[in-house]
Amino acid sequence: MGSATAITNLLYRYAELMDAGRLEEVAAMFSHARVTLGGGRVVEGSAAMLEQWRAFVRIHPCGTPRTRHVITNPIVEIDEAAGWASCRSVYTVFQQAPELPLQAIASGRYHDTFECVDGAWRFATRDYSMLDYIGDLSQHLLLPVG
Repeated sequence: MGSATAITNLLYRYAELMDAGRLEEVAAMFSHARVTLGGGRVVEGSAAMLEQWRAFVRIHPCGTPRTRHVITNPIVEIDEAAGWASCRSVYTVFQQAPELPLQAIASGRYHDTFECVDGAWRFATRDYSMLDYIGDLSQHLLLPVG
């Protein structure tokens, strides 16, 4: 598998795990990462990310957030020699809940960097601060956004 595929697979695995409500596994993907949240706040590591998601993401009785994170338009730039890459992508979150018909509830951009360690790519940084469009987040987030 090439580096670009490995990197985009990280993006898609993130979405898959988040939509499945597997927050511990999603957080583990950020074990070595520095993440910028809204308001410029920065957290580092999986424990901090898990704490954030547990505080913000509503998990429904089915065990999931009842969402579908769709990540599109990845623009990947790789420096193989340095073991470094960046990716800009777009995300759209859809949700359907008993109180909410299927609809887009949020859209924004991810700016990520990755590092290759022992032949495997992993998240190095993520910027979550670029939430561009906000819909009805009442059934997804536990705290107000925007």
